[in-house]
Amino acid sequence: MSQPRLAPDEIRSLREALFADCGSSSIRLREGEYQYDLAKAVASFHLRLHFPDVKDITGQLYGNEKTKDIQFIRKIQTILKKMEKSNIVRILPKKTPWELQRYALVSFKFQDSDKNLVVLATDQQIQETQKLLQSTLNHQQTYATEQDKAKIFLVAFMVIASYVLIVWDVAQAVVNPFIFVIAFSLALVGSLLLGKLLSKK
Repeated sequence: MSQPRLAPDEIRSLREALFADCGSSSIRLREGEYQYDLAKAVASFHLRLHFPDVKDITGQLYGNEKTKDIQFIRKIQTILKKMEKSNIVRILPKKTPWELQRYALVSFKFQDSDKNLVVLATDQQIQETQKLLQSTLNHQQTYATEQDKAKIFLVAFMVIASYVLIVWDVAQAVVNPFIFVIAFSLALVGSLLLGKLLSKK
């Protein structure tokens, strides 16, 4: 499986869950009940650095057929809303308005309303996920650096080409004002962009 590209809010939520102490929940998290199963499913997605929506969770737990059952999906959403109010999951912002809400765990360990310790991932799984997260962040940073270098190269090329065009136009017997204005504008915009890109380095 390819490494997912994580947004800043996803990185923050995952770090908080991975390094959180034992959370406190005002509802029961008993194995075999909906709340426990849903929390466990969200945890399994997080261990792969994914943030599931209600259909992802439903599909994993109950099969793809259930994801087409609108009444069942609403029931699961109601339970997830209750879990959010009980500080087990939080809802992440939508990337686009038409997307379903995605869920993030507050912690991988909870003390539920019955004072039972509920562990959704082992220490080893959490450590492996921490390493996977760091590897993914390093990969994203390298990719971003390469993208920045490519942008700098392209903008620098545009600036140089614009200045060459200006010099060529001025060297002609009759200066073409249209070419001069376009080339000068490109050179000016390119120089500003280049300065902005270099200041980020």
